[in-house]
Amino acid sequence: MNVYPRAKAAAWSGGLGSALFATMVLAASVGSVAIDPVVVAKAMLNTVVVPTLSGWAHPFAFEVAQSSQVIVGRLRMPRIALGAGVGFALGTAGTVMQGFFRNPMADPSIIGVSTGAAVGAVAVIVFPFAIPFSLQWAAFLGALVAGFGVYLIANQGGRTPVATLLLAGVAVQTFLGAAISFLMLFAGDSLQRAVYWLMGHLHNASWGKVGVVLTVSLPAFVLLFAYARDLNVLLLGEEDAHALGIEVERTKVVLLALASLVTAVAVSVAGVIGFVGLVVPHVMRLLVGPDHRVLLPTAALAGAVFLVATDTVARMGPAELPVGIVTAALGAPFFLYLLREREVHEL
Repeated sequence: MNVYPRAKAAAWSGGLGSALFATMVLAASVGSVAIDPVVVAKAMLNTVVVPTLSGWAHPFAFEVAQSSQVIVGRLRMPRIALGAGVGFALGTAGTVMQGFFRNPMADPSIIGVSTGAAVGAVAVIVFPFAIPFSLQWAAFLGALVAGFGVYLIANQGGRTPVATLLLAGVAVQTFLGAAISFLMLFAGDSLQRAVYWLMGHLHNASWGKVGVVLTVSLPAFVLLFAYARDLNVLLLGEEDAHALGIEVERTKVVLLALASLVTAVAVSVAGVIGFVGLVVPHVMRLLVGPDHRVLLPTAALAGAVFLVATDTVARMGPAELPVGIVTAALGAPFFLYLLREREVHEL
């Protein structure tokens, strides 16, 4: 990685990291009880823990009213941190999928991972006593089974053509969509819960879920970032990538597996949240360029900022909305605008 991409990635990541902290502070100050952002920032820092030789310790000890500390640290921060983690994961997966398929219209759900998670979750909601998994585990396993099932279907003698993978993903998504509809016929009183889960939400956030998302997504991000140069070369085409020394099939398997894993853990804890992994990488590509050494970290952080901001909007109305509705309502028109501008410039 030469100096220019490294400096560009550091500058953009620093700015987006600061934007994420500011967005989290503002999000934590909004609610039925308004709290001054300065107090919120102090309370947030008080929740930070670091490992020491004798265990975990709090490096910050700002004076904050007990009520404010409880509201921020125990009630609001788990949801905000989960939103940041899920947004980070979806931004990462969306960037990899768009590079993998060489298509800015691709998103993390393109090979059926999100739909597979939905099947697992809805099955548990509808038949809670017949399935020996929790909702999160069923969604996670359903996502992985769908993703790797699509890969096995598309694999042809050790090779996996991208076009075949895409078509297999479309077919599997359609089939799984039918399975979801079939399950919901038997939902009865659980129908509302199933529909709410499918809309995407963060209302059942906990520090445990935050830990699960970060435990999976951060190591996966590090591994994907190590493949950023290879992903750049794959944009030239598989034949050119092979000629330049890239082990194409192995690289494709690693990228697909890690992106599917990251998507699976995000969907398992938050439901199906659309447009984060589609719009955010697309916008960041316009801002920072196609170099994945810069695009991958910036899109991941921008995804975290976007989801925290949209979830704050979802909480601000007279009735809380599932965040998936807000991301779709904001993301779809903006994405159409971007497509329209691109067509105008190409004329």
